[in-house]
Amino acid sequence: MSRKVVRTSKFRHVFGQALKADQCYDDIRISQMTWDSNFCSVNPKFVAMIVDASGGGAFIVLPLSKTGRIDMSLPTVCGHTGPVLDIEFCPHNDNIIASGSEDCSVMIWEIPDGGLISPLKDPVVKLEGHSKRVGILSWHPTAHNVLMSAGCDNVVILWNVARGEAVVRIDSMHTDLIYSACWNRNGSQILTSCKDKKLRVIDPRKGSVICEKDKPHEGSRPVRAVFVSDGKILTTGFSRMSERQVALWDPNNFSEPLNLQELDTSSGVLLPFFDPDTGVVYLCGKGDSSIRYFEVTDEAPYVHYLSMYSSKESQKGMGYMPKRGLEVNKCEIARFYKLHERKCEPIVMTVPRKDVQALQKEVKELREMVEQLTKRVDELESK
Repeated sequence: MSRKVVRTSKFRHVFGQALKADQCYDDIRISQMTWDSNFCSVNPKFVAMIVDASGGGAFIVLPLSKTGRIDMSLPTVCGHTGPVLDIEFCPHNDNIIASGSEDCSVMIWEIPDGGLISPLKDPVVKLEGHSKRVGILSWHPTAHNVLMSAGCDNVVILWNVARGEAVVRIDSMHTDLIYSACWNRNGSQILTSCKDKKLRVIDPRKGSVICEKDKPHEGSRPVRAVFVSDGKILTTGFSRMSERQVALWDPNNFSEPLNLQELDTSSGVLLPFFDPDTGVVYLCGKGDSSIRYFEVTDEAPYVHYLSMYSSKESQKGMGYMPKRGLEVNKCEIARFYKLHERKCEPIVMTVPRKDVQALQKEVKELREMVEQLTKRVDELESK
């Protein structure tokens, strides 16, 4: 009886490759803030990065094609009076970007096609409702003009951006700093992780907790959480011995994790990026020089390690390109925009495919083998 030694997977040989120097964005003074956000947002038109700015907060928005050395005098988006902590492009309109800042406000900006030609100081909408700095932003995945913001005042607000007003305010649920907040795929639920060591699944319409998990990771350092396929939840955190961990949970049964793996002893928070089309989750650690990726399946052990992309320089932040911005004809399944001290480097994740000539050669060899075998069978039958 034959036994499968290696698990079959289409993504077992996925590999990462950094683009050449002339396709990177050079001479950008990336923000020195110690906040644990991505510092970068990207879509098929633009790449945006939070930069150092004197007297307030700023970020730059570049057309994807504007690679090479970036001029120091390039205009920025500079309407905030405090450092910018998070930025995110709207999934429904590539020219709209939201920014959250230490000045307690959220601002919505419209970027003209071709990029900025003068500094942008006046937002389209200014959303005020937080009493402390705003560090997390997330657009609703399916509804237009709905934005979620979470601040250091432990409050989550859902905004109607078109009217510039708060629709839902969740202010008595979280007792401490919110580490992460994200939507599920259709926007019917919100998932938050908090410094009070609780993971909460929230119904945004009622503003109530559907289910919660106490201490998904034993350590005291920040926990990140994202929804993955079939409503499951993937978390990254730390053990009591400060080892980095990744865990998979079923919200219908929070008592035990479906899978818990220890990775290493680095101190950087792991930022998870999940691709629902391939079932691959990418873990990018702040301060790391590598990207680990795992495949999430519906059969035990559920989380399967695939491989790791490694480089020499550590990452200060990471942008993740939506699927519609990838070159799928080149078998590209993900693209990251890695922030260094003074540059942004695109990294392409590719599923290797054999070239046509090699396949044709294999087919020809197989046909020859079949012909030889049939010839041999005929000779044996005639005897």
